[in-house]
This record gives sequence, structure tokens and C-alpha cells, in this order.
Amino acid sequence: MPKITAPTIAAHRARTRERIMEAVDALIQAQGIDRISMTDVANTAGITRTALYNYFPDKPALLLAFTEQINNAFVERYRRELPSGVSCARRLAAFVRLQLEGIVKHPHPPAAELGASLGPDAYQRLADHVAPMQRLLAEILEQGTASGEFDPLPAHATAGLTLSMVGSQRIPLVRGEADPDLAHALITRFTLRGLGVPTETVDTVVPKPAAERGQG
Repeated sequence: MPKITAPTIAAHRARTRERIMEAVDALIQAQGIDRISMTDVANTAGITRTALYNYFPDKPALLLAFTEQINNAFVERYRRELPSGVSCARRLAAFVRLQLEGIVKHPHPPAAELGASLGPDAYQRLADHVAPMQRLLAEILEQGTASGEFDPLPAHATAGLTLSMVGSQRIPLVRGEADPDLAHALITRFTLRGLGVPTETVDTVVPKPAAERGQG
């Protein structure tokens, strides 16, 4: 196996962990979550299986760490890329856009499928990892309600419904059967209208899809 060199032990471990996460990413995309093994990950990362177990004791721990990394990257990207001083409607539209882009970039099973594959204990831990995304969307909804942009609906439940709509596009997007821009427009417009945002305001945030415009 090729050696991984770094100036310090901490840097070496960080670099090795990065290679492991990259290996998991590639393997899930190539053969699916159920078929990958610790041996596959070690070989792809260029380390021994013994070395891999020094980082992750089993497959559930490995996949939970991978999912947490993707979720953390999403939250960081959202907070980094969303301009300040914009309306909550635009913040919601940006959230949906980033979610759909994440599906296309990382076409992995959703949290529920990962949890079902790994068992109930891992599912609960996984739910704890993905919760920050739902809280992030709930914050947008709460701010929109406070500012008078949105009707006063239960933020957490509404966030869950919105994420369910995003999740419904996962398979079509991964298979190339759905257009990301159209999916973004449909989900965002449906959600904003459900929140009581006037049509003319919705049209400024995300234009009608071409097919809908053609229907007058």
C-alpha cells in the first residue's frame, strides 16, 4: 500500500481520514451502500484494513461519519454562500437549490434508507446528524413568520414537508430523469405559495417554469 506522509501525526491522521471519506463517496456512487465493505474502502483509500479499523470500528460508524461530513459541509456552504440582507423567501429558495445540488453531487441514499440499512440504533444516531439541516430550514421559516412574509405555520413540521418534497426528486435527479432547475422552481413555488406568499412576489423569487408559462 502507498504510504501517506505528513509533517505531523495529526496531519497524517487528518489526511488518511480524508482519503477514507473520498473512498466511501466513490464506492457508494459506483456500487451502492449495501454492497460496499470495509475491505473495499481500505483498498480504495490505499490503506490496510487494520488501519481503517483504527479510524472506524465498523461499517455503521463509517457511514455515519460520512453522512455527518456531508451534512456539515452543506450547512457551512449555506451559511457561506447565502447573501445577507435578503428576504426569507429568497433564503428558502437558496436552501432548496443547495439541497438539490447536493443530491446531484452526492447521489447517495437518503437518511431513512441509510438508517434502514444499518439498523435502528444507527438510524437514531443518523437522525441526530441530519437534524441540523431541518433546524436550519425551520429557522428560515420562523424568521419569515416573524417578519410577516410567511403565514404562521408550525416551522418544524413545515420544514419536514419541504425536505420531503426535495427528497421526492432524489431518484429522478440521480437517474437524469428530472431537470434540477424545474425541480427547484416547482418545490420553491409550491412551498412559498403554501406559506401564503403572494404570486407576484413568488414570481420575483423564482420564475414560473416554462411549461407553466405556456399554459397561461
